[in-house]
Amino acid sequence: MEQVAFIENDAIVLGMLMLLLGAVFYTSSIKTGFWGKFYKFVPALLMCYLLPAILNSTHVIDSENSQLYFVASRFLLPAALVLMTLSIDLKAIFNLGPKALIMFFTGTIGIVIGGPLAILLISIFSPETVGGIGPDATWRGLATLAGSWIGGGANQAAMLEIFKFNPEKYGGMVFVDIVVANLWMAIILLGIGRNKAIDKWFNADASAITELKNKVENYTQSITKNPSLTDYMVMLALALGAVGVAHFGADHISNFLTSNFKIFNNKSSALSSFTSTFFWMISIATLLGILLSFTKAKKYEGAGASKIGSIFIYILVATIGMKMDLTMIFDDPGLIAIGLVWMAIHATLLIVVAKIIKAPFFFLAVGSQANVGGAASAPVVAAAFHPSLATVGVLLAVMGYVVGTWSAYGCAILMQIASGN
Repeated sequence: MEQVAFIENDAIVLGMLMLLLGAVFYTSSIKTGFWGKFYKFVPALLMCYLLPAILNSTHVIDSENSQLYFVASRFLLPAALVLMTLSIDLKAIFNLGPKALIMFFTGTIGIVIGGPLAILLISIFSPETVGGIGPDATWRGLATLAGSWIGGGANQAAMLEIFKFNPEKYGGMVFVDIVVANLWMAIILLGIGRNKAIDKWFNADASAITELKNKVENYTQSITKNPSLTDYMVMLALALGAVGVAHFGADHISNFLTSNFKIFNNKSSALSSFTSTFFWMISIATLLGILLSFTKAKKYEGAGASKIGSIFIYILVATIGMKMDLTMIFDDPGLIAIGLVWMAIHATLLIVVAKIIKAPFFFLAVGSQANVGGAASAPVVAAAFHPSLATVGVLLAVMGYVVGTWSAYGCAILMQIASGN
């Protein structure tokens, strides 16, 4: 019998999440004693993610029926992207070089080859886990996982439509997606706290990233002022006004494509991904933020635009964390094992390539999340390094939408061969 959560009211849950975020930020600001030592090893961002996961796992709060993630991802995330790109320097972004794209496509390849390799490895120990015939074949279900991990929900739906996996068993694949993807994101967040040591091990040259961060920080310092109520109202007007425009544009573009072109209504088509309103919402919000960076609105960075954006991002992180149920790891160990091996191959390939090309950990983390997490988490991970880098996460996540369906299709065919069907 399903256990009922102690607290189901979203207003109360939001209050609890904000108290947790406040507690994490307050304790992480203490540089001496226990907390100083604790946060030396555990990044504050990871705690913002992990504590809500613990509350959900112990059934204190209810993530199943909560709308908080929807609100945070649809309203706060696009607003944050606008505020964080106000001071962006596009030329400096392009000066980051080709390593960002190399690591992104490495992550994609890691997912494509990781699926069939995971099936081959698990079949040695548990052939029944990767078996099944017809619509019940495990590889068909794993195809939806490949879609999710290269692009997102729209690509996942396309894979379900193409390979006709048994809908009654689809929940098990969604469960693997949530558990493995969230565990990997937790590891990424843990690595962010040690990114300098990792960069040293990679022999990475992070000078372009540092230069971009310093350039933004120097600009911010040059225009810093004590913000007035008017400043806050104008910043929120720009951010939330852009959210409204982004939603308006996303709805109309999606409806236009589905109403006028049959190919976009075919869920088995790679082009069906572009009917996703979430994709267009994120793209439009980012574009508006970039356009505002060429206007006087750029000076609102001095009044704390990116700080407000960061607040929205941390709320999103908490709502992502509350979707994670740590106890689910033990529910279906066979499928989880496939997912863990698959993600381990993805991670290993990223590490090897990063070591070879001497790529900073930033490119590894964002390149991976642009695949596995998509537009909802890639900007979060990028902004964890510095708010000015959030745009890099969005741009790479957009690439995930572009290559997602075809890459996932190729992965599915390889998994079919690996499973002997």
